[in-house]
Amino acid sequence: MARDQRAWDEPDLESKSLLRFITCGSVDDGKSTLIGRLLYDSKSLLDDQLDTLAADSKAVGTQGAELDFALLVDGLQAEREQGITIDVAYRFFSTARRKFIVADTPGHEQYTRNMITGASTADVAVILIDARKGVLTQTRRHSRLVSLVGIRRVVLAVNKIDLVGYDQRVFDRIVEDYAAFAGALGFEEIAAIPVSGLRGDNVIAPSADTPWYGGPSLLEHLETVDAGRETADRPFRLPVQWVNRPNADFRGFSGLIASGRVNTGDTVRILPGEGEAVVTRIVTYDGDLKQADAGAAVTLVLDREIDISRGDLIAGAASPALISDRLSADLAWMDEAPLDPARSYWLKLGARTVSARVVAPVSVVDVETGAASAASTLALNAIATVEITLDRPLAFDPYPENRDTGGFILIDRLTNATAAAGMVRGALHKSSDVQWQELDVGVDARAAQKGQRPAVVWFTGLSGAGKSTIANLLERRLHHAGRHTYLLDGDNLRHGLNGDLGFSPADRIENVRRAAEAAKLMADAGLIVLVSLISPFRADRALARGLLPAGQFIEVHVDTPLEVAEQRDVKGLYRRARAGEIKDFTGIDSPYEPPETPEVRIDTTAMSPDAAAEALYLALERRGVLNPAFAAFDYTI
Repeated sequence: MARDQRAWDEPDLESKSLLRFITCGSVDDGKSTLIGRLLYDSKSLLDDQLDTLAADSKAVGTQGAELDFALLVDGLQAEREQGITIDVAYRFFSTARRKFIVADTPGHEQYTRNMITGASTADVAVILIDARKGVLTQTRRHSRLVSLVGIRRVVLAVNKIDLVGYDQRVFDRIVEDYAAFAGALGFEEIAAIPVSGLRGDNVIAPSADTPWYGGPSLLEHLETVDAGRETADRPFRLPVQWVNRPNADFRGFSGLIASGRVNTGDTVRILPGEGEAVVTRIVTYDGDLKQADAGAAVTLVLDREIDISRGDLIAGAASPALISDRLSADLAWMDEAPLDPARSYWLKLGARTVSARVVAPVSVVDVETGAASAASTLALNAIATVEITLDRPLAFDPYPENRDTGGFILIDRLTNATAAAGMVRGALHKSSDVQWQELDVGVDARAAQKGQRPAVVWFTGLSGAGKSTIANLLERRLHHAGRHTYLLDGDNLRHGLNGDLGFSPADRIENVRRAAEAAKLMADAGLIVLVSLISPFRADRALARGLLPAGQFIEVHVDTPLEVAEQRDVKGLYRRARAGEIKDFTGIDSPYEPPETPEVRIDTTAMSPDAAAEALYLALERRGVLNPAFAAFDYTI
C-alpha cells in the first residue's frame, strides 16, 4: 500500500482528464531527478517502491545519505552505472485533479531517436535547462524536435536554480535567450518555472527561496494546462483494424476512433476509394450505441456491401481525408544505416502498409539554426523535409491536424527495423487530380521507326576526365551509322535549362535531377541519349537510373585519377579551385563517389578517347541498342 492513498483511491479516477508529457533537454540537466521528485512529493509511490529507492540510493546513489530520485526512472543497469538516461522511461501517476503519463527521455545526441519516440504521443514538453549552463545546443535540438512532432505547449523548467543562489537575473536571462530562439518554432505557450529537482523548489508547491517568482509550481501548471487534444471536434476518422465477420449474417468494420464522432445514420466515405455508405449500427462490447466519440473502440455496420479491408480509412463524407501517392513529409531518421534513395521502404500509417521511396535530394534541417540544406542521404538522427512516392494512393491527414492519421514510420524491408518516423505535411498532388495522359504513339512505335532501342548512356567522372570528349566521339560515330541521338552536356545545360543553378550541394543535386528528367523524355522519344555530367553522388545517379525501365540506363565511369585530371586542367578549373576562387569543386573540396558497379568502366590512362568511343559503340551493339532489325520491344538487355 502507498503511505498516502489520495493519488490512487479517487473514486472518479476514470473521469479525470489525462495529460501525457515528456521531459527533455541536455545531458545532466536533471530530468530523471525532477520526475523522481515529482513522483515522491506527489505521494504517488508505493511502500515497496520507497523501500527499493532507499536501498538503491545507498548502493548506487549519487547523493550520499540522501535519496537519489533519478533511480526511480533510470532502471537500466547501464543507466545506473553511467548516471545517464538511455532509454525512454514511462511512469503513470495521478493527483486529485488529473492523471499523468510522463516520459523521461535521454539527453545525449546519439539517443535522439529515443527522445522522438517519447515525444510522439505527448501533449506537453517539459524542457529542462541547467541554470548554470543556460541554453545549449541540445536544448535547441530537442525544442525543434518537440515542435516538429506537433507539441505546442512547453514548460521551460530552469533547473538547479539553487546552485546559482536562486538568482532572478540568471533565470530572466535564460528565459529571454530561450524565447529569442523558440519564437519561430510555433509554440502556443511557453511557461517558464524556476525549479530544483533535488531540493523540490517549485516542483509541488511554491518555494520560499524564490519570492520573485509569482507563477504556479510545476505540478500546479501540469494540472491545469490545456492538453490540446480536442479530437472529438475534428473530422471523423476510423482506421479499420479488422473486418469483423463472425457469421454470414454479420459484417462490421472494427477500429479505434482516431478523431471526431459518429452517429447512426451518418454518411461515411471509405478511403482511399471513393465509396460511400450509411452507418446503421455502432456496435461495442457493452452493446450498441447511437453515438461514439474519439477514443472509443467500435465496430461499424453499414447499409450496403462495400469493399473495405484492414488499413482502409472510414471518414465523414462531408470532410474526407486527403488521398495521394506523393507526400511531402518531415522525417526523423532513426536507423544506423543511412537513407538510400535507390531503395524502397515499407511505409506504415495506421494499419495500412505501402511501398515507398524517399526522393533525393532531401532538405536536411540544422536543428540548432533551423537552416535547411540539400543532401543525397540521411544519417542517424538527421531531420529533413522530404518527398515520398508511394506505389499506391494512401489516405491521410496533415500531421498538425491529426497525429493518428498523419504520423507514419518507414521500415527497412530487409531488416524490418524502424528506419524513420515521419509526419505528413500534405499531398504534393491528389492522385485523382493529375492523371497520366495516354498517347496513341508510344515509345515502342517511336523506337521501331528509328530502328533502334532507346538508351541513356550516362558518362560520370571527375572534371577533366574526358567525359565530353568521349561522348562527342561516340555521338559522331552513331550519327555516321544513321542512329538518332542527342548529347546532353553538363556545361551546355548550364547555359539554358540549368542556367539558374550554382554549384552548392543542393544545386548540384538539382542539376542532375533536371538532366535525368530531360534524358528520360528523350529516351521516351526513342533516342539514344548521351549524358556527360560529373554527377558526383551515387544517390543522384541511382535516381536517374530509377526513372528509366530496366536496361535502358547504361552507366559509364570515365575513370581518371585526380592527379591526371588535374594535370590536364584544360579549362583551368583545378588551378582556380586550389587558389580558393571556386568553392565546392569536385575532387578538391567536394567529394566524388565513383560507381560501384557501372555497366562500362573506361580507364583513360590505358585507352585513348577514340578507342573508348569505339568500345562503347560495340557495347551498344552487343546490348541490342543498335539492332537494325528491331521489331519486338524488349527492355531486357
